[in-house]
Amino acid sequence: MAASRNEERLAPLPDPSTHTPEASHSVGGFSYTTPTEFVELPSKGAFYPEGHPLHMVEEIEIKYMTAKEEDILTSPSLIKKGLVLDRLLKSVLVDKSINISDLLIGDRNALIMATRKTGYGSEYSTRVACPSCNTSDEYVFDLDELNTREADPEKLQQYGIQNTQDGTFLVKLPKTGVQAEFRLLTGKDENYLGKQREMAEKKGLGESTLTNQLRMMLVSINGTSARADINSFVNAMPAYDAKFLRGAYSKTNPDVELKHIYSCDACGFAQEMEVPLTADFFWPG
Repeated sequence: MAASRNEERLAPLPDPSTHTPEASHSVGGFSYTTPTEFVELPSKGAFYPEGHPLHMVEEIEIKYMTAKEEDILTSPSLIKKGLVLDRLLKSVLVDKSINISDLLIGDRNALIMATRKTGYGSEYSTRVACPSCNTSDEYVFDLDELNTREADPEKLQQYGIQNTQDGTFLVKLPKTGVQAEFRLLTGKDENYLGKQREMAEKKGLGESTLTNQLRMMLVSINGTSARADINSFVNAMPAYDAKFLRGAYSKTNPDVELKHIYSCDACGFAQEMEVPLTADFFWPG
């Protein structure tokens, strides 16, 4: 993911002196440059359709966080509107023609991780409650130790998943026998699903996150892409098929694996756990 091209890990940030400067600045005779970082995309650009600016693009250049980006992170209006991360990523991208909303969620996560590291380093300190003894204590996660999960077309075939030239995937559902075509979700899709969930909560409606996600990711069923047919199928889909489809999506979705080995000093409990992304992530003590 980082400039080292290490396929297995999120590599440490290189020495800033080795980075390509985004621009030179001069103030009162004092010259300085803004260092930049090349971030490898988990998708390698393979799942963006032809014609998309990120089609087969393996990395994106970002500049290091500055005081300007910290202003974005602390903007009450952006926080209230849920636009903080979008504006942050838009600000650090060197290529301003890239639409943040069009980024696949995994690629977006990779950029968020890299941006955080340029601003505050790879050590992420936050309070964690031990799953065994429930002791709450400060714990330091090393973001350099996070892995990247990539979708290997050859491995996907072992699960009966085929990728198409359009960047979508085909899989046969086990119970209904339906040929389902699905796509990976983008930041825009994630924001939409979040707003749908908030609206449902405000109106006191039942939880529909899973079905909304299935409707969003499905492109066609047995060759038909009519939304009415897809929506009807999702409502009647056997739970077994729904679980199978979500599993297929997980296998195809290239992303940063937010997992880290946690060890409790109080009771000695240790296991791999999801890294909790709390307010400390971008607002460290």
